[in-house]
Amino acid sequence: MNATTLRSRARHWWRKEVRPLLILVLVLFSLRSSLADWNDVPTGSMKPTILEGDRVFVNKLAYDLKVPFTTLHLANWGDPRRGDVVVFFSPHDGQRLVKRVVGLPGDTLELRNNHLLLNGQPVNYQPIREELLRDLSPRDREGRSFALEQLPGQSHAVAGHPAMPARRSFEPYRVPDGHYFMMGDNRDDSFDSRYYGPVKREKIVGRATAVALSFDKENYWRPRWQRFFSSLTIE
Repeated sequence: MNATTLRSRARHWWRKEVRPLLILVLVLFSLRSSLADWNDVPTGSMKPTILEGDRVFVNKLAYDLKVPFTTLHLANWGDPRRGDVVVFFSPHDGQRLVKRVVGLPGDTLELRNNHLLLNGQPVNYQPIREELLRDLSPRDREGRSFALEQLPGQSHAVAGHPAMPARRSFEPYRVPDGHYFMMGDNRDDSFDSRYYGPVKREKIVGRATAVALSFDKENYWRPRWQRFFSSLTIE
């Protein structure tokens, strides 16, 4: 086989096989980058709402449309609401994190021994329903306390671990314009805005709405079938 024949076959293979496949891959990844995605959760900072091994569905069109593979906004039709679970790029190291929005631009927040005050008013805490803790292992429950935190317009579960060193209090803090204050639901085991400050609006990727898949990494990655396709919002 001569060089001319090889070049001819290579061009044919490129046109008929490789190029269409590359275009398809680019389109699929562009859609994933701009429209919807899922996010692995390797830590327990959002327990009991999200567990290690959960893969949460992220609606990237919840607030805006971005240029694929960037944080540049093409269009904006909404902003995160207080209580939303969002995915964002950390101001600390640029990693993608999953946390809850507890403070909007202009809000004044204060934390007193893990009790949140919002714009000068104490947030209400209620006993938690047992069904919201059904997926926690005995190890996850040991030494921890749980409650239902009632942010305006949305209630969600929170956890505390009194034996763990954590920042359980801070003085009144006003969230700057164009920024959001994030906290993990597992309050004593979450690296969040208490440590690295508020998050810029443009760093928010989208809203996490449901657990798509869930695997228990402490039990040989056994599927947690009851968590598949479950909402992150308390009914």
